[in-house]
Amino acid sequence: MTNRLSQFFTLGATLMVLNSCSTMTDLVTSNLPESHSGRPTVIVSLRKQEAYIYRAGYITASSRISSGREGYRTPTGRFQVIRKDEDHRSSVYGDYVDGSGRIVKANVDSRRDSKPPHTHFLGAPMPYFLEFSPGYGLHQGYLPGEPASHGCIRMPYWKARQFYNAVHIGTPVVVKP
Repeated sequence: MTNRLSQFFTLGATLMVLNSCSTMTDLVTSNLPESHSGRPTVIVSLRKQEAYIYRAGYITASSRISSGREGYRTPTGRFQVIRKDEDHRSSVYGDYVDGSGRIVKANVDSRRDSKPPHTHFLGAPMPYFLEFSPGYGLHQGYLPGEPASHGCIRMPYWKARQFYNAVHIGTPVVVKP
């Protein structure tokens, strides 16, 4: 009886986690086939902290985002994808690491933070990078539920990959306040 009760509670806890897990929703919706054809357009709403892909006037994909925090605002306006890089790394933000890859100084701005002796800069990973303005793009990253980036637009892994695969160089990107 105790074993069965334990299994019941374990199953219940697992279902609660999966039900509230947006990662599971992102996984499922990012693998649904697109029902509309046509050239894509990416629309980002900073107020809603969401991004969308439109085709022929219909939303074919959407994602939660985390945009630039205070002092590092995401630029607004009309842009287009100018570069795609599946394994991009930041050229400004990251860590100073030693020869064995051990982090010596974390979360640095390579323009401002001095490099400790015998280290090199390793840029923060930004997988599925879609650059729309020099130094700004959409990419996979941490989403704390509020603007928190240095100006880029972070997305969950599955959604960043979906957007990366759906757009091409020249795809319009509109970032609304």
